[in-house]
Amino acid sequence: MIEFESVTKRYANGPDAVHDFSLTIPARKTTVLVGSSGSGKTTLLRMINRMVEPTSGVITIDGEDVRDKEAVKLRRSIGYVMQSAGLIPHHRVIDNIATVPVLNGVPRKQAREAAIALLDVVGLDRTLAQRYPSQLSGGQQQRVGVARGLAADPNILLMDEPFGAVDPIVRAELQREILRLQRDLEKTIVFVTHDIDEAFLLGDQVVILETGARIAQVGSPSQIMDNPANEFVASFIGANNGKRALSTKATESGTVLVDAQGRTQGRLVEEGP
Repeated sequence: MIEFESVTKRYANGPDAVHDFSLTIPARKTTVLVGSSGSGKTTLLRMINRMVEPTSGVITIDGEDVRDKEAVKLRRSIGYVMQSAGLIPHHRVIDNIATVPVLNGVPRKQAREAAIALLDVVGLDRTLAQRYPSQLSGGQQQRVGVARGLAADPNILLMDEPFGAVDPIVRAELQREILRLQRDLEKTIVFVTHDIDEAFLLGDQVVILETGARIAQVGSPSQIMDNPANEFVASFIGANNGKRALSTKATESGTVLVDAQGRTQGRLVEEGP
């Protein structure tokens, strides 16, 4: 479990990037921080592994203050996946994945064997192990980035808009992959995005942020869609402009659900006995 207690991050000559933020992030669930640019979501993420230090307040992991841990050691114990994958261009895929275990003292041969197995976990063919990042597609690079984040078998995986740079089809594939991995591995995932649809798809807990990381609402996707806390939340999720409104439409092949623009969103099926 990760806890933020009255955390503030203040930079010189500007408003607080994060102002008096408190939140409990449950273990073995996916918590999504969602908000517009400047809402402080990436700053919050990077304070968990001390890439950014808070000005005030306390962040704990399983009750232990992160400041009591040596920063580099803490970062190596937490998986981190970024938007651009951040792969080392002159290292082959196998060595990119094995980077953190080797830094932690795992023999290179053992780390490489584990890296090969992780290609299976993230849905990549093992023949890609000897390629360089430049020889991979954007989606393949992101899968390698996820594998690298998992390589040290961390309890916590931080994901900073990891799918923002790929096309919509690849993004949907990667989202499904994250859902599968979470079902199989049950990590504590903290995921940052500006896309509310992605947040609702992936999040067990969704945190909608306003400027300064002020929490507009926190809850499950169903709780937020059923009862938006205020006009800001309703507007952000599209409730007050009809984006989330669905209606039925009869077709030759059965009844479908359409959105406010008349686009088909799903099909009604009869439940079995």
